[in-house]
Amino acid sequence: MGGVAKGLLKAPESEMTLLERLLIELRLALPQASIVLVGDARAYVASGVPTLDDDPPGVGPLGGVTALLEFAKQRGARWALALTCDLPRIERTTLARLATEAPQASALVTKQAGVRNPLIARYAVSEALPAARSALSSGSHSVQGLLDRIGARVSTLALSPEEEASLADWDEPKDLL
Repeated sequence: MGGVAKGLLKAPESEMTLLERLLIELRLALPQASIVLVGDARAYVASGVPTLDDDPPGVGPLGGVTALLEFAKQRGARWALALTCDLPRIERTTLARLATEAPQASALVTKQAGVRNPLIARYAVSEALPAARSALSSGSHSVQGLLDRIGARVSTLALSPEEEASLADWDEPKDLL
């Protein structure tokens, strides 16, 4: 993205950054939720949102999910919602559904084009954290592998075509078009 942190890109038809927009949607959907940024968050210091380092560092997204789950456990939270910061169109209604539907699931994930997205997902801390630790101790750094370890207790959030389209993220400059 030309060296710009994705969360600092301008949201479509807005003067807000992607991070600012996501924070607003999260706060409206889940006003009591604790929000933290995970990973290298130096670019987002001005947001004032607390940050966590990946745990362990250098293993990709699984280190971020593990840090998030550890943070949630320390706070006594039952659930942790993992979201990428480059979601220009996600809506509060989808976030609220992700946080509340299928309460029996150990993980509730979204799917895009038939592929599970473990970074737009809700995790039950008591089950996902041991699975993440197990994956890391076996040398696996795959977040999809984390979902595989959770197994049959992973549910998928049913999405309308419009909701699924709202989950498109920005990974390359062509995505901005």
